[in-house]
Amino acid sequence: MGVLGIVLSLAGLMYFAYRGLNVLLLAPIMALFACVWHADAPFMATLTQVYMPAVGGYVIKYLPIFLLGSLFGKLMSVSGAANSIARSVSQSLGARHALLAVVLSCAVLTYGGVSLFVVAFCMEPIAQSLFREAGISRRFIPGAIALGAFTFTMTALPGTPAIQNAIPMPYFGTDAFAAPILGVIGALVMFGVGMWWLNRRTKKAISMGEKYEAETATQESTTQNQLPSIWLSIAPLLIVFVGNYCLSRVLLPRFDYSYLADPKFGATTLDKVVGTWALVGALALGVLFLIAAFLRRMKNPMDAINRGTLDCMLPVFNTASEVGYGQVIATLASFALIKGGIMGIFPSNPLVSEAVAVNVLAGITGSASGGLSIALEALGSTYLDLARQLHISPELLHRVAAMSSGGFDTLPHNGAVITLLAICKMDHKRSYFDIFMVAVAFPVLATITVLILGSTFGSF
Repeated sequence: MGVLGIVLSLAGLMYFAYRGLNVLLLAPIMALFACVWHADAPFMATLTQVYMPAVGGYVIKYLPIFLLGSLFGKLMSVSGAANSIARSVSQSLGARHALLAVVLSCAVLTYGGVSLFVVAFCMEPIAQSLFREAGISRRFIPGAIALGAFTFTMTALPGTPAIQNAIPMPYFGTDAFAAPILGVIGALVMFGVGMWWLNRRTKKAISMGEKYEAETATQESTTQNQLPSIWLSIAPLLIVFVGNYCLSRVLLPRFDYSYLADPKFGATTLDKVVGTWALVGALALGVLFLIAAFLRRMKNPMDAINRGTLDCMLPVFNTASEVGYGQVIATLASFALIKGGIMGIFPSNPLVSEAVAVNVLAGITGSASGGLSIALEALGSTYLDLARQLHISPELLHRVAAMSSGGFDTLPHNGAVITLLAICKMDHKRSYFDIFMVAVAFPVLATITVLILGSTFGSF
């Protein structure tokens, strides 16, 4: 009966999240619902001694990354830098390569640390213009943006500052550049097959007489002459990428961190925190550069900084709430049976078990970061111990976990999908199938590819 309660709880989490109930309220309710089925899980003790510490622990661990990432994205947006990059890539490729222009523009921005929501708002009017000139139906715009923003730059490319790439770091003692070659291979699979699919779909639509539908495009607030130069605009992205690499691989490891063994610093080691420190430092450098370089271009810089700071609150607490939910489930007696079932899927290969667990939980929660956090909070140490016994690299565990979070997360109830469709003035019926293929099916294919290569040749 306990397992049934957990299953019903997970189903309720997915259903009510799809119906629009905020996860801040939904997660503790569904966690306590699961407790009803367990005599050894008292309500109030579970809420205050299990759920809330897990929520607080997640916020303590990841708030700097969420905060600086949100602030960086906001400053890239209000300064015009994000729009400048998108315009430059689009104009360089032209309407003849409208799909490629949209995908690459989104990829450059998200890989540089700009929020996917900011990217969607920036790219929608540019994509409208390109698709209109190329005669491609507007219903393919969400798929093109999703391929560039929701897939390989979020989970596969080494060094990406996306939170999905940061979450595995403290669990496996890795950094943002874990398994770089495998990550690049996975990214190429997502990009290559995704572009093949979108090109095939648009050509077929055009051959059947389907054209761009007349629609008043969103007017951009800045004109071409008002935008900063492409070189100045791309500099913050390079600072974040190069800074992250240098801090994690070159600078930070050179110093003595023996003081980290002190209990007041968490009795930890450098390999547990270096990835987080490097990413925080790189984002901070990017933010400082944006303020220094674009201050005069911002109409109200203080307002932009305040809004960028506050914009991180809902994402971090939403994800933390899902982590709290996962921690409650992990402490229930019946979870041992579920855990055994998950671990029983290819018990000799923790990579496959990890991929399945992360994908399933990301799909249930409709959140890549939420599903990944729940899975690693409950099973991360188990996977790491098993990987060490089997001489599997923690870097490979990191890359498989990150890539797995970007598969089933993009089901119809995913908040980013709903927002993207709204921005593009489309609906699930017209545009979701292409989103599903480029952001669910092909990322899963890429993860399988990396699993096979990693299991055969190891981490590289």
